[in-house]
Amino acid sequence: MKKIITPIKDKDLLKLNVGDQISISGIIYTGRDAALPQLVKLIKNNSLDFNLKGAAIMHTAVSDAGVAPTTSNKEEIESTIPFLSENGVKIHIGKGKLSENTVKSLEKNNSIFIITPPVAALLNSKVLKKECVAFEKEGIEAMYKLKVENIPGIVAIHKGKSI
Repeated sequence: MKKIITPIKDKDLLKLNVGDQISISGIIYTGRDAALPQLVKLIKNNSLDFNLKGAAIMHTAVSDAGVAPTTSNKEEIESTIPFLSENGVKIHIGKGKLSENTVKSLEKNNSIFIITPPVAALLNSKVLKKECVAFEKEGIEAMYKLKVENIPGIVAIHKGKSI
């Protein structure tokens, strides 16, 4: 298993290939249908008050029951992946098959898509701290900053290839 610590640098991704098992530690941001389109608007308006350069974003809601990835190919989520990758996000974590255009945009921006097991209890045990950083009115779909240790995943899209 290859260990990744956020924030991620381009060189960190060069040693990864599709199918590699990884574990991510450090800070992971969360977002899904309600938060990610709003995040794009904040970036476009230069209104974001935290840095996404080298960030990882998990497509999930956050509740006391835990975190588990949602389907990433929903329009509200997948449509944000190219823009967020262009603006510094290096790892997108979720589940599901992404379009060929999204695969190409990930390759162009040296970003990757990671799938992780949809097991809320397992993933919740890896969260050391959580803090709402944006869109609090969205409840569990607000954007959170998670301090995590050893979130497991498999590289699903990288270098223009997909499993």
